[in-house]
Amino acid sequence: MNFQYCTDYEGMSLQATDFLISELEKKSGQLLCVATGNSPLGVYQKLKSVKNEHPKCFEKLRILKLDEWAGLKMNDPSSCESYIRNNILEPLKIPLDRYTGFQSDPEDLKAECDRVQAAIGHQGPINLCILGLGKNGHIGFIEPADRFIPHCHVVKLSETSREHVMVDNLVKKPVYGLTLGMRDILASKKIILLVTGTGKESVVQEFLKGHVSTRLPASFLWLHPNVQCYLDKSSFSGIK
Repeated sequence: MNFQYCTDYEGMSLQATDFLISELEKKSGQLLCVATGNSPLGVYQKLKSVKNEHPKCFEKLRILKLDEWAGLKMNDPSSCESYIRNNILEPLKIPLDRYTGFQSDPEDLKAECDRVQAAIGHQGPINLCILGLGKNGHIGFIEPADRFIPHCHVVKLSETSREHVMVDNLVKKPVYGLTLGMRDILASKKIILLVTGTGKESVVQEFLKGHVSTRLPASFLWLHPNVQCYLDKSSFSGIK
């Protein structure tokens, strides 16, 4: 795992964007798996600002949604769908025929997971996967547990996830999420992990030990040979 310790969020976003652009320039039509939330937002904003300088990176770029809140309408401002459309698809001019993502309100959640899994099998493997680190160590909606489900699945969200800033204004918060599985993530050719935000010091400290445990989902990234981990000072300043 390659660590980059950054002085602030801006620096983290800039370094991660530079790496991402350098990878996208190597080959057109790559499959990029995208997380939502605050951690990667700076990267997406920078991609928009450099789009015209690197047009070939985006001409055939394909986007895969990492996860989604179950039960929200697709156009709900709190949905991952709205986030991705507003911050990635529309700014980067990615058409819907180059985008794959979970429906947030399908009639059958399991069938929806099976549909996305089949799409990954057809389109994959994932070339680049952008991840953030949750306060309880989750990546995607893969929560701390006794065991993991390897592929796309429905998960009961932890209280920590249900307090996420994306849904903290909702009266009725989602109970379930849809997510790629750990095997799907680890099958990615390269992974970018963005670690930022206060209140994560203890989980970051555990993560940095390199001990792999299902109780710390992000620790499984230690098993992957090509992870670029960017940490901004807010996430590790309290670590002794």
